[in-house]
Amino acid sequence: MRRILAANLKSDRHSVVEASGVAEATAQLATDRFDAVITDQKMPDGEGLDLLARAKEIDPAVAVVLLTAFATVELAVESMRQGAFDFITKPFQPDVVRATARRACEHTQLLRENGLLRLTVDRLEGSGEIFGVSQAILAVRQMIARVAPTNATVLITGETGTGKELVARAIHKSSPRALKPFVAVNCAAFTETLLESELFGHEKGAFTGADRLRQGLFEAAHEGTLFLDEAGEMSGSTQAKLLRVLAEGKILRVGSTKPRDVDVRVVAATHRNLEERVKEGTFRQDLYYRLAVVPIHLAPLRERAADIPGLCELFCRQVSQELKVPVRSIQPAAIEKLQRYEFPGNIRELRNLIERALILSSGAELAAVDFPLGTSTSLSPSAGSSMDWIQTLPESVSLRSLLEDVEKSLISRALQSSEGVQAEAARRLQLSRSDLSYKLSKFGLKTPD
Repeated sequence: MRRILAANLKSDRHSVVEASGVAEATAQLATDRFDAVITDQKMPDGEGLDLLARAKEIDPAVAVVLLTAFATVELAVESMRQGAFDFITKPFQPDVVRATARRACEHTQLLRENGLLRLTVDRLEGSGEIFGVSQAILAVRQMIARVAPTNATVLITGETGTGKELVARAIHKSSPRALKPFVAVNCAAFTETLLESELFGHEKGAFTGADRLRQGLFEAAHEGTLFLDEAGEMSGSTQAKLLRVLAEGKILRVGSTKPRDVDVRVVAATHRNLEERVKEGTFRQDLYYRLAVVPIHLAPLRERAADIPGLCELFCRQVSQELKVPVRSIQPAAIEKLQRYEFPGNIRELRNLIERALILSSGAELAAVDFPLGTSTSLSPSAGSSMDWIQTLPESVSLRSLLEDVEKSLISRALQSSEGVQAEAARRLQLSRSDLSYKLSKFGLKTPD
């Protein structure tokens, strides 16, 4: 029957390759590119559903048609759920299979053309999401255009809220890996054991609570890009394992002795000065050089005042669409006020300010009064300073005790305002979770109930 079906398809000018079972078909799919797979459900070494899964894993665009003499509703539903293009029951007319094969090939070609079109558009747009007209941003976009086509590891540095993940995504979108997964993980959000499990996966029973085998993010990002945000917060053990992956292209699941090959491009980001951490001995020098093959630095918003008018216009449009409120312009006086502000939270803070203004303002335009900025962070020379209280201190004072008192007060206030949620308190203080935990222990502070 396979040979008769192949002859029928060849009469339609298809190039046909035959396989006697799942293993042979999988080997062919791994070496050649096909527009369609027509498979029996029952085969000597497996089922058509097995081949469907493997075909989709190798080439998600390929159309798979299942033939079966044992048709059931459950089988039909399961095949469609797994992505089968069509499901044909035996006995069948050859013309039906020929027509289905033509449609399947056309479907696959259409998917591939659409994917190629999306990739072409993304490459033409380049790093369009990295908005700005300042020299600092123009330099970043040029760097993205140069590094994206390569497999080089990239280290993105900059303060919190400057858009490091946007740069990582722009690199991925402009790279040959654009149609493969982009996986992001915040290294500061996990303990040492959980981060290793998250990155490399774990075997069932590897540690308490590991009740099933789990694939890690490196495997999930195979042939794509893995974005390691806040990479400076990794423990020494995790750093050593990451170094091995970068050097050998192999991962080892927690609790396993069997290495697995992975093809992943790593883009890391941090608001820390990793060179200083290397000198302090808290970050491996060899890992730093592996990560910083191509360093990209994002300047803080206070050094990019020229970008603020355009960012305000962009965020006004975006937020208005999200909130379903009318788009409003921002008065020049309000723009000037924002340009004099230091923006400790950078672009993220600017967007939050505009969102708040659009919600609370009732005017036809957003005015300066709609942006109640603290004068303590104004760059204006005439602005007041929140550090005026220093003038009231005595001439002799213990700097160490004073700084500790200020730290304890700020941490306590952040914990109270975040209702005891340490992750939120750390974000407000622009600290990592590990740094906050250390300071809580150092000062003997307890999380409020």
